[in-house]
Amino acid sequence: MKALFLSQFPRNALCAGVMAGALGMTGCGLSNKLVNDPPSWLTPYRVDIGQGNLITQPMVDQLKAGMSRDQVRSILGTPLLVDPFRNNRWDYVFELRKAGRPADNRRFFVEFEGDQLSRWSGDGLPKDLSDVLLPAPAAR
Repeated sequence: MKALFLSQFPRNALCAGVMAGALGMTGCGLSNKLVNDPPSWLTPYRVDIGQGNLITQPMVDQLKAGMSRDQVRSILGTPLLVDPFRNNRWDYVFELRKAGRPADNRRFFVEFEGDQLSRWSGDGLPKDLSDVLLPAPAAR
């Protein structure tokens, strides 16, 4: 019985080596496909990240020329950027990174003359928070 096992060993080792080599060669060809287009069960979960001040169209509709800084702050919130060299301008910046999509950047600014609101402008604004903040559908 021992002699039978020893005589089979080189053939079994050779078969295992050939199969391992073939499997290794196949794996090299599949690695690029897995990197560029992984299956959905293999991709990691990516959380949606929002940073900054999100300004919506209903908030902007409440602004009126001549409002005080406190009134503007109560409607839009505390500005993300206040230029130290021009204290008459407030910048509101918002960035949203949704899983599998490019970042959505929005800017909005208000300008004051003295202590009163004089003008405001910015990027296209969402009508509702749910337009922007709802979770993204699965990437794949």
